[in-house]
Amino acid sequence: MSNTVYKRDLPDGLDLGPVVAIDCETMGLNPIRDRLCLIQMSNGDGNAHMVQVEKGQTEAPNLCRMLADPNVLKLFHFGRFDIAAMHNAFGVLTEPVYCTKIASKMVRTYTDRHGLRNLLQELLKVDISKFQQMSDWGAETLTKAQLDYAASDVLHLHRLRDRLNELLVREGRMELAQSCFDFLPSRALLDLKGWPETDIFAH
Repeated sequence: MSNTVYKRDLPDGLDLGPVVAIDCETMGLNPIRDRLCLIQMSNGDGNAHMVQVEKGQTEAPNLCRMLADPNVLKLFHFGRFDIAAMHNAFGVLTEPVYCTKIASKMVRTYTDRHGLRNLLQELLKVDISKFQQMSDWGAETLTKAQLDYAASDVLHLHRLRDRLNELLVREGRMELAQSCFDFLPSRALLDLKGWPETDIFAH
């Protein structure tokens, strides 16, 4: 496994393939208030590619081209936050998408534990550390421990999606899950526009 860090954008000519796992690190959990610091990606080959975002940066042409590419499926765990954070930073709406947290909630109805670590332990027998989750992602130089932690959030999403898809098909919920994935970019926009907690479908 290798972690490659780029400044400001993906390099010209880098092709991560038709399915890219993505996660973001920010200064906090409010996508409007807390700036985007790091975007980590993997094509499922065990390696991670990371873009370190500078404070005040508003453009990343190569990255944004991939995020908006209709031929590239973007995998997330709790994509609602990451999609909102990247849209707030760069003005790009990420789609099409797949969210392992949504998939988990639709098939693992026997539990309320849908965190990535829980999913990986149960479905893939993989254990990841969350020790660096609460750290300063805005630092100019990130530590090896931070980079390894960031990579762990994307390295297993391809296999996790495959396993969750098996369960969605088994339970007859694949089509409904896909509808939720299709709506997810709009859900992220609703968060940014002022409806983060409102159920717009309620009476």
